[in-house]
Amino acid sequence: QVHLVESGGGSVQAGGSLRLSCTISGDNVMTNCMAWFRQAPGKEREGIVAIYNTGDITSYADAVKGRFTVSQDNAKNTVYLQMNSLKPEDTAMYYCAGGRRHASARVGSPSEYNTWGQGTQVTVSS
Repeated sequence: QVHLVESGGGSVQAGGSLRLSCTISGDNVMTNCMAWFRQAPGKEREGIVAIYNTGDITSYADAVKGRFTVSQDNAKNTVYLQMNSLKPEDTAMYYCAGGRRHASARVGSPSEYNTWGQGTQVTVSS
């Protein structure tokens, strides 16, 4: 069973940066894709970025392209989300998710991922 733990959330002013981490433990042999989702109050959970375990395939939602960067350190079993030029509309709970998917240019829907972390809050003030 795979266990995911997010960290790195916090409060920043607009234009600031944060780096989220997702530490993976357990047997993740069936997981080939990691993603970050976010959910703001009253809104649906949306996928913002995905990365496959080869590291050479990534997908970004239009809302974060050019501002967010996903990376992974396989030696540390950690996936990172570097968030720059943060905006108040980026305020949400951010979740790390894992699943097994065919390579895709889409991040995909939450139902395509079967393992989730507990989330970390990101708050961006104007």
